[in-house]
Amino acid sequence: MADVVTVTKLVEGPRNAVFHLTNVSDGTGESAVAKVALADLDPVLASDFVIEKITFATAGMSVNLLWDATTDVLAVCLPQDQAGELCWEDVGGLKNTAGSGKTGTLLLTTVGHASGDAYAITLYLKKKG
Repeated sequence: MADVVTVTKLVEGPRNAVFHLTNVSDGTGESAVAKVALADLDPVLASDFVIEKITFATAGMSVNLLWDATTDVLAVCLPQDQAGELCWEDVGGLKNTAGSGKTGTLLLTTVGHASGDAYAITLYLKKKG
């Protein structure tokens, strides 16, 4: 069996996109799983995106969001058993700081997961041309 996960694009416009991610774990967890890639955005001409805001709830596990690269770079850690909102709109968004081999893909890894643990995450993205 495997974790039950979803990635749903809620909204997309010329400059913004909103994705909702969920997981109910069977104890397997996720390790550097691609959640949002440049190819998922329209127009595909976007060369990058920033995370403007994250709303989240975690139950029993924490979640690491990573920028994909030759060596993945931690974007943000969402703590275990917490709910909240993180916002970087006033500073231009949380930028992809990955170096060599940067792909423009946002990965997700669960930490400390056990059967029945869950997360719900909404990502508010701004496309860069």
